[in-house]
Amino acid sequence: MKRLKYDQRRAPIYEALEKFRQMRVVPFDVPGHKRGRGNPELAEFLGQKCVGIDVNSMKPLDNLCHPVSVIREAEELAADAFGAAHAFLMVGGTTSSVQSMVLTACKRGDEIILPRNVHRSVINALVLCGAVPIYVNPEVDQRLGISLGMKREQVQKAIQEHPNAVAVLVNNPTYYGVCSDLRAIVRMAHQAGMLCLADEAHGTHFYFGNGLPVSAMAAGADMASVSMHKSGGSLTQSSFLLTGPGVHAGYVRQIINLTQTTSGSYLLMSSLDISRRNLALRGREVFHQVSTMAAYAREEINAVGGYYAFGSELVNGDSVFNFDTTKLSVHTLEIGLAGIEVYDILRDEYDIQIEFGDIGNILAYLSIGDRPQELERLVSALAEIRRRYQTDGTGLLSQEYIDPQVVTSPQEAFYAPKVSVPLKEACGRVCTEFVMCYPPGIPILAPGERITQEILDYIEYAKAKGCSMTGPEDPGIENINVLE
Repeated sequence: MKRLKYDQRRAPIYEALEKFRQMRVVPFDVPGHKRGRGNPELAEFLGQKCVGIDVNSMKPLDNLCHPVSVIREAEELAADAFGAAHAFLMVGGTTSSVQSMVLTACKRGDEIILPRNVHRSVINALVLCGAVPIYVNPEVDQRLGISLGMKREQVQKAIQEHPNAVAVLVNNPTYYGVCSDLRAIVRMAHQAGMLCLADEAHGTHFYFGNGLPVSAMAAGADMASVSMHKSGGSLTQSSFLLTGPGVHAGYVRQIINLTQTTSGSYLLMSSLDISRRNLALRGREVFHQVSTMAAYAREEINAVGGYYAFGSELVNGDSVFNFDTTKLSVHTLEIGLAGIEVYDILRDEYDIQIEFGDIGNILAYLSIGDRPQELERLVSALAEIRRRYQTDGTGLLSQEYIDPQVVTSPQEAFYAPKVSVPLKEACGRVCTEFVMCYPPGIPILAPGERITQEILDYIEYAKAKGCSMTGPEDPGIENINVLE
């Protein structure tokens, strides 16, 4: 085996926890379940091995807020595996990672250039720090109704018109697998003295795949949020924040510690450690298999007829600079069903849980745990759904989101005096909260944006089709908060 700078066969947090387990230490510290003894139902449900390592920070196990031993070693191994100058273990999900990235780059009044189809965590960070978004509204593929990547000339124009912006943020990739020209955007940002940040919530595998789009660190980005639990195999809510050589790691740690828990979960941290080791040793082989399975499924679904499982044929060298071929995104409108309707039928009648369905598409998320026989089952179910349910699609909406009219900054709108009005009476008012379908968590409305009739029609349509709507204070989404 080739000798690496760091021995990727190591998993220091896992190793320390195994050693700790064998010591049979008497716990007079938190957590209060005391290795499961105080909560036998929890121990039975999760298993003794699991609750036995749900422990608090202590000298042999290091401290996530100020790592000096095993957590620090795990971070160094992760940085080496991902080609970063530094890696931070994140236990608040990639939401926490994205927010720390934005809060590191921006302060109140700063401008940040970003596409509008960002995850709500990005705009949440703007609410927290008071930065002002400069949106590059991506083109929409009219057939599929999905937003594409940021075109190079759009980014260059935004940089020229806002030379004091501090950063450019890029989705790498989007939820549907679309990639912008990240290397070119990094170059433009750096030439203008700006940072380039990448939301790689759906791009963990880029670091370990042959023939996949370029990763943020390889493209020279300054920071990247990598959602290890999505395609990397770690436990839900675990993530990495990666930084390049031009970013001060000590300051990033201070930013992270503003919002991240002081009681980091060793279950999450050990899962990051073990999953990083797995990807470093076997990731290239595994993701090659994932890409092969996705290509096979795409071909089989397209052969069914009526569906369109889209892929690399969308690449145009600019707004779709590249495509993540592991994403099994399928357009459903030609069989007369909204994506969310196919999503519901798959779950309720075929016991198949896919990642999400929106107005016009579904996404089956493929990663290191999938097997060909499950894909065969999905293809067969889709063929049967077409046979049983195909109808005339006249009148179906398609567009993923509608370009917003930004009136004020997210922070100003969120904290401003507000009033709740019925949704149908909100046309023309300025929204002070979020409205979105989750997943994918891309806001239909964000604080500071004007509510139009087109947006109201879209929300009512999405509700009627069964999309899971989240964001507003009113759980029924009958009312919405607007500026007084």
